Amino acid sequence: VQLQASGGGLVQAGGSLRLSCAASGRTFSSSALGWFRQAPGREREFVAAITWTGGTTDYAAFVKGRFTISRDNAKNTAYLQMNSLKPEDTAVYYCAAGRYGLAIGQYPYWGQGTQVTVSS
Repeated sequence: VQLQASGGGLVQAGGSLRLSCAASGRTFSSSALGWFRQAPGREREFVAAITWTGGTTDYAAFVKGRFTISRDNAKNTAYLQMNSLKPEDTAVYYCAAGRYGLAIGQYPYWGQGTQVTVSS
């Protein structure tokens, strides 16, 4: 599976962005998708995950109620809708494909990342 994340940018606090993760490869529809982020000087951290059917999702506590993960297997694309953005959400966001879960090690396939910057 090859992944390409897009949709990042500069937004004011309280604003919204929608990230997309376009995938190629026949195994996309059978893979779980995860979104992770990495801020400068910090380790990469889990943000959200969705099973291959889209029937189960999970979120990090700091994004619950603000972010929504979804996927469209017909389009080989996953999404992360981010609302009520905060300056602390500033990071490079990565999409990843693999086995459903919260751990980085469960995802062998990674996109290149897209920068999200939230100004105060």
